[in-house]
Amino acid sequence: MGALHAGHLSLVRASRKECNFTAVSIFVNPIQFGVSEDYSRYPKTLKHDIELLRNEKVDLLFCPSNKEMYPIGFSTYVEERILSTPLCGKWRLGHFKGVCTAVTKLFNIIQPDTAYFGQKDFQQAAIIKHIGGDLNFPINIKVMPTIRQKNGLALSSRNAYLSEKERIDAAVLYHALLNAKMLIKKGERRSRKIITAILKEIRPKTDNIDYVQIVDTVYLSEQKIIKGDVLIALAAYIGKTRLIDNIIVRI
Repeated sequence: MGALHAGHLSLVRASRKECNFTAVSIFVNPIQFGVSEDYSRYPKTLKHDIELLRNEKVDLLFCPSNKEMYPIGFSTYVEERILSTPLCGKWRLGHFKGVCTAVTKLFNIIQPDTAYFGQKDFQQAAIIKHIGGDLNFPINIKVMPTIRQKNGLALSSRNAYLSEKERIDAAVLYHALLNAKMLIKKGERRSRKIITAILKEIRPKTDNIDYVQIVDTVYLSEQKIIKGDVLIALAAYIGKTRLIDNIIVRI
């Protein structure tokens, strides 16, 4: 959705390394924002984005308008109903319906062989993988590692909203996830205990927390007792900015 940063550029570089033609779409998708969300003020830096992509030697940049994507009379939507329910789906009603619709349209327009997404938006990537299988898209979905600042804060376009102090405070989210991973590696298997430890660590920096959950990595179902691969995911506000982060733990 534009406001490109090093995380986005890592996806571009992966594509350029593995593919013979790289296309990038920039589209701030209005239908994935809720009524009270930040569509009107979402960072839009197209001129700067174009320069970054030119430097990365991208072959094609596709920047459709809202009218091109959703012309008058548009009434067809794509909705996934299992993976979209937990985590952010509970707090951002309709968000993933908007994501799925826009991504399906972009896939049909561009017809890529491989599409690259970041792990920071793990739920989004999992949903896109799922609709790709359900709707028989002949597309390989690759999920690439989250890119972080030196203090651990996951790169996000919304980080532009953070003050310098908030950027420092926000590092607590990743540090709490790392400490939770350590607890699991040391043998703790009770999700309730691990979630309690995460909350205890992050609450000094924010008491506005949407969720901290431990789920399986396939269907995103809640895990009360940890077994196999799990995703520890959270969403919390630092100041007025909603941030998400996650970590995968393999045991």
